[in-house]
Amino acid sequence: MLRFEDPWLLLFGLLLIPILYRYRKGTDRAKIRFSSIAPFQQLPFPQRNFLRHVPVALRCIGIGLCVIALARPQAGQKETEIITEGIDIMLSLDTSGSMEALDFELEGRRSNRLAVVKKVVKAFIEKRQNDRIGMVIFGDNAFTQCPLTMDYGVLLSFIDRIEIGMAGDSTALGSSLAMSVKRLRDTPGKSKVVILVTDGRNNTGKISPSTAARIAETYNIKVYTIGVGIEGESPFLMETLFGKRYVYQKVDLDEKTLKDIAETTGGQYFRATDTKSLEKIYELIDQMEKTEAKVKEYMEYEELFDRFALAGLLLLLVEFLLTSTRLRKIP
Repeated sequence: MLRFEDPWLLLFGLLLIPILYRYRKGTDRAKIRFSSIAPFQQLPFPQRNFLRHVPVALRCIGIGLCVIALARPQAGQKETEIITEGIDIMLSLDTSGSMEALDFELEGRRSNRLAVVKKVVKAFIEKRQNDRIGMVIFGDNAFTQCPLTMDYGVLLSFIDRIEIGMAGDSTALGSSLAMSVKRLRDTPGKSKVVILVTDGRNNTGKISPSTAARIAETYNIKVYTIGVGIEGESPFLMETLFGKRYVYQKVDLDEKTLKDIAETTGGQYFRATDTKSLEKIYELIDQMEKTEAKVKEYMEYEELFDRFALAGLLLLLVEFLLTSTRLRKIP
């Protein structure tokens, strides 16, 4: 990065104009007019004739370099320091049997709820930077699938391994939230967030959702709750006496409890009835929970005055020596 401390001094470069003008005018007076140059075309052209332009070229370049030196050229290097205060996020995902309902679509095909949630959550993770993200899954029990980490590659690989029923078929909503709070309570993050996704109601576990919510509030942990599933009955692909058939069942989503959890902790409740609405919910949360970054820039400059001045004076000295010796002009 190059800059000039006194750029107005570059105006002295206009001194080159009269030098070039006088040189051009002098070459015009040296011409001799002939009616035809045909007799001279067979004569060898002396190579030394090109050297007559060398002194004026050296003089112009030398003066130009000296003018640049007067303007104090400086080579700079910019360093940027980014200070970030990351957010600690725990993803709490329901893997109970009801997540097998086929009321969502994925790439134009009917898909179960968990498959769509996994895809949307992975897209959410890939957008984050400088945040520590962990994951808790729950069914009959709740356990940490991945502790808080900034290695998103590892976290994404854990998401790929999630399967329906791997934690049981019931819904331990309170236990899941309590486990997420346990993982976040002692972390140094400026902001602590839980994103809880479920399609049912709390029907097992030793801790109630309301108790877990109050604990989260105590540690200033904000909880966003997302209820997934369509209104009414949802299709399940089940094995019957006549082979695999779609059986429609009503999934009992406890929206009131999810709203209470969000309200208690200062979060927000969302309802996702299809893939697009779920994607929009995670995009909204991504916008609401942004990591703050402060950027500081430092500039360091090195003076180049001596280099340009030395080069300019050297060229002027060479020009003087040439015009005084080998390229001397006879008046």
